[in-house]
Amino acid sequence: MATFDRFEELEVWKLSMELCINIYELTNADVFSKDYALKDQIRKSAISVPSNISEGFERDAKKQFIYFLVISKGSCGELRTQLKIAEKLKYVSETNFIALNEKCISVSKQLSGFINYLKNKN
Repeated sequence: MATFDRFEELEVWKLSMELCINIYELTNADVFSKDYALKDQIRKSAISVPSNISEGFERDAKKQFIYFLVISKGSCGELRTQLKIAEKLKYVSETNFIALNEKCISVSKQLSGFINYLKNKN
């Protein structure tokens, strides 16, 4: 696996940024304007994913990086729950829910793989 000089080079960070933008676009819809709490929380979860990847990368210790990747993975799970709530409330269509949920799962799987790689790397 290649060594990266910047977190912006990490595929998992790129995908999580795309997911975050997708969530912002989704929550700009009028239906979310009346549910500020869910809108705010779903955005916080989405922002947390790439933010923790970048914060962990900028730390000088592998153990700290792994810790922040684990937090990022947890935020993916939180985001999936909030998306399901939004779908159940009819704030998001089933089609959009499936696409965004799959993207969350993909980010989470990439994070798991990256965490395992870092744990086993000397």
